[in-house]
This record gives sequence, structure tokens and C-alpha cells, in this order.
Amino acid sequence: MRYMLLIYANEAAIQADPKKVKTVSPAYVAYTNAIREAGILLGGEPLQPTANATTVRTRAGKTEVLGGPYAETREQLAGYYMIEAADLDAAISWAARCPGAENGTIEVRPLWEMQAS
Repeated sequence: MRYMLLIYANEAAIQADPKKVKTVSPAYVAYTNAIREAGILLGGEPLQPTANATTVRTRAGKTEVLGGPYAETREQLAGYYMIEAADLDAAISWAARCPGAENGTIEVRPLWEMQAS
């Protein structure tokens, strides 16, 4: 089954250290390599700050485009990994190993297996 490991972090804390913003920590390099070597990595990328986000919604047939994030939260979505895991327990095990779990939150969410009709 495919799972998204959604990495939530305190964006302000990350941006407080400009040197860290543009570099990938050795812990993330090691984690990414471990997932790749396990043969379960389907994709993953860090995301730019929420200040660069655009929110789109449609209400009563009208499209609204808003700059920045829609919701104010303490932690923001910072990146993701998409993995293929045998079951939820395996996905949770990988999420617990993610460096972002130390100071942030990793949401493990199964993907819907969509079928064309």
C-alpha cells in the first residue's frame, strides 16, 4: 500500500537559521538513502515556505486565489515522502525514523487507490 509521510515543522524556527534553510541535513540525506535502499521510496521533496504558497478554492462556481497559506497553524507542511509499505505498522516505523519527527510531526496517511470508471 502507498503512504504519504507528511512532514510538519515550525517554519519560523527553520527560517531563523539562514544557513540551514539552503542545506540538507546529514540526517535527511541518510534517511532518504535508507528509504531508497529499502526499495520503498516512490517520491519526496521539501516544500518552499508557506509565503510562496497559493491557495485556490471554488465557492458558488467562482474561483478564489489567495496568496499564502489558508490556515494559520503552529506547524506548516514542510515536505513529504511517498512510500510503498507492507502495512500501516511498517509506514509508522519509517515515519518514526524521519528526522522531522524529532522536532515536528509526521502524519502518515494512506493513499486512496483510485480506479478509473
